[in-house]
Amino acid sequence: MSARSILFADLAGFTAMTEIHGDDGAASVALRFYEMAVQALCGDARIVKTIGDAVMVVATRPEDALSTVLALKAIVDAEENFPSLRAGIHCGLCAERADDFFGAVVNLAARIASFARTGQILCSDEFRREVSTLQGVPFEALGPETFKNVSEPVTVFRLIGKDEEALRVVDPVCRMHVDPVHAPARLVLGGKTVYFCSLGCVERYARSPKHYGG
Repeated sequence: MSARSILFADLAGFTAMTEIHGDDGAASVALRFYEMAVQALCGDARIVKTIGDAVMVVATRPEDALSTVLALKAIVDAEENFPSLRAGIHCGLCAERADDFFGAVVNLAARIASFARTGQILCSDEFRREVSTLQGVPFEALGPETFKNVSEPVTVFRLIGKDEEALRVVDPVCRMHVDPVHAPARLVLGGKTVYFCSLGCVERYARSPKHYGG
């Protein structure tokens, strides 16, 4: 058993994007996300494996896991016509076998990542305490949460970034991040402008706006 920080990161809305843009488009996005994750690695952090659109990263030092997820979010946020990141981090003792990691710490990190909403980086209190001495890293307590197959409630924290997700423009159909200046399609409904990544998405939205929250 060895102490490790475990990071799971995936793309919010990946299922919706796959439905709209097809399997080939989804595969290209997943591959690009992997390339981004490789680019974001800091210190001794390394990618253990990929699972669909998700990546699992392990680091010996918590600060390397933190730097990696912050770098990954910055890279993803800068990519036009790309889904948003969501991530979860936990740390503690893990069992290592054949270059993979197992145990309750890994399971909880995955649960926290699944709990994250679009654009959120969440972590456990254990991880927050490990990096709390670093300057300029603000956290917001979300309170205790109950996760499947985890016996005790877990206090979850959200890492507060400079670029809040509320300021991002997202295609309501495929959940892609869209640059409003260069968006290929838009609709004005009730005084509100809705932006889309493609004409196909705006056509789907126009047929059933309530289905997409309109």
